[in-house]
Amino acid sequence: MPVPTQPAVPVTFLVHPRTDVAAEVGRFVPALRRVPVPAFEWAFRHLPLPPFTLATTALAERPDSPTGQVVGVPLTPRQLLGDRTLAHRRITAAVDRAAAAGVGVVGLGALTATATDGGELFRARTDVGVTNGNAFTAAITAESVLRALPSAPRPGVALVGATGSVGSAVTRLLARAGVPDLLLVGRTAATLTALAAEVDDLGAGAVRTSRDMADVRGAGLVVLLTSATDALLRSEHLGEGTVVIDDTQPRNTSPDLPRRRPDVLVLDGGIVATPGIRRRGGDIGLPGDQSFACLAETLLLGLAGHRGHGTLGRPTLAEVDHLVALSTRFRHLGFSLAAPTSFGAPVTRQVWRADEPAFSRLAAGPLVLEDAA
Repeated sequence: MPVPTQPAVPVTFLVHPRTDVAAEVGRFVPALRRVPVPAFEWAFRHLPLPPFTLATTALAERPDSPTGQVVGVPLTPRQLLGDRTLAHRRITAAVDRAAAAGVGVVGLGALTATATDGGELFRARTDVGVTNGNAFTAAITAESVLRALPSAPRPGVALVGATGSVGSAVTRLLARAGVPDLLLVGRTAATLTALAAEVDDLGAGAVRTSRDMADVRGAGLVVLLTSATDALLRSEHLGEGTVVIDDTQPRNTSPDLPRRRPDVLVLDGGIVATPGIRRRGGDIGLPGDQSFACLAETLLLGLAGHRGHGTLGRPTLAEVDHLVALSTRFRHLGFSLAAPTSFGAPVTRQVWRADEPAFSRLAAGPLVLEDAA
């Protein structure tokens, strides 16, 4: 089947100010860079601020023919997680706007997914499809773990937020790939126990559970998969030379962690190389030829002409496999793991091979670790 050169359905991807609200808003209105966060929260709550187009996306071969939009939702992370009524109203307004414009799929970026229960809020809608992006995010995160493991100083992978929507899918993928020695960290003992029993049936090696962040110190590789609004992982939680993959937005690692612990390598998670897609307009914190994995999922569904909802709630392995298959179908546009970065800066140390075929080991049998480079 020939690959289409134009997406069959247009898409919209929702974002919001993430970490430094004043700095992010100030990129577009410089006069607002000195405004304190409480002032933004008051304005976002009380003023009739509509969703706004931040950027457009287009195929690199047709840069003047936009096929999607990145739309900003005027809410802070604290408002998205702390005031569900306000969050639902503002996010629904953005979805309504997309539906009225004839958009096929709306992707929920960052905490817009968490605030709507992984998009479950929109399950009954038939006028527009919604996806939370968690299936492809799980695939990209698991891929980064498999590639980074040889660089870890000791065995053991700790998954912080293992029972969440992305975390549970990543856990299943790593178990299916035969990754040994998984530590599942979460808040609820019963949920952790149930997930551990499930992944044990998938063929994983030793699987342990914990509700204590201090227990991640023994792991050689730590993956952050939570929906907290601030830095959760601190230097005292990490053993010597630990490799950290921060897959959170807003991120759960502090920018001063490398200064405090220069032996630790913090990698930015969930970033996809999409050289065949170009983004124009506002800055979402990535180069124009890269995408967050949840945005990449939205783009993939649009390229495939998907109608109806994508991933809602917790992704199944079948949904993950479907998105991986779509990324293979459109691999001429990229949709592979981006080169490693740390807090947005290139990593000079070789962490993984750039020429390794994307997702080649995710559905494979027991993992055989290579020697570190």
